[in-house]
Amino acid sequence: MSAPDPARSLALLWGSHTKPGRSGLTVRAIVDTAIDLADAQGLDAVSMRMVAEQLKAGTMSLYTHVPGKGELTDLMFDSVYGDLYADADEPSRQPGGWRGALEFIARRNWDVLTKHPWIHDVPTMRNALGPNITVKYEAELRPLDGLGLTDVEMDSALTLVLTHVHGTARAGAEQLRTQRESGLSDEEWWRQISPTLTRVMSGAAQHFPVAGRVGTSVGEQFQSVIDPAHALSFGLTRILDGISLLIDERS
Repeated sequence: MSAPDPARSLALLWGSHTKPGRSGLTVRAIVDTAIDLADAQGLDAVSMRMVAEQLKAGTMSLYTHVPGKGELTDLMFDSVYGDLYADADEPSRQPGGWRGALEFIARRNWDVLTKHPWIHDVPTMRNALGPNITVKYEAELRPLDGLGLTDVEMDSALTLVLTHVHGTARAGAEQLRTQRESGLSDEEWWRQISPTLTRVMSGAAQHFPVAGRVGTSVGEQFQSVIDPAHALSFGLTRILDGISLLIDERS
């Protein structure tokens, strides 16, 4: 996939998505179709040709609306966050103050990432800032405003929460992909390897006493090597505890 042109992406992101061209196509229809393809088959399955086939249109007609896959991916990324919040103050209205707001933010982002796992394949460091991502950033910063944190600390606290959400959601996506490719659930896989693992680890117990004990406990608890939902909850609590200490220091 060629890199998108930032200027063209920005113009597309902030332009009209509902105005039809000569072919009757709209940017909205192209983006929605591309998202459906990515949800079903992954981002690699999305191409201008495949989107055109789904829309029963000529491939060249798509290029009159979207220059290429790079710009299309920018549009897809912005679009899936369009319904994240009812408005920019929804996180701030949650019970529990700033902490409740960040928990709400984490869960909403988790929902988007688990619904659209192809997002993990989108480079986000230099994504063109579309209207939905801009509203998202504003909404997620507002609960941290007025707590005594500097602007950089506000951004860093939010980034810490979102990075944790992305990491655990990525682990969950890999877990589901492995289950599909192997044809085994994690529980079935654990039952298959457990007898051999127990035998191997018992012989190596003197060399790996802590790893053996802890790994066995995790496997018995989750019937897997990881439970992404538990990891999300556990890590989020620890992160918010740390942010709370920082806010207390500033006040």
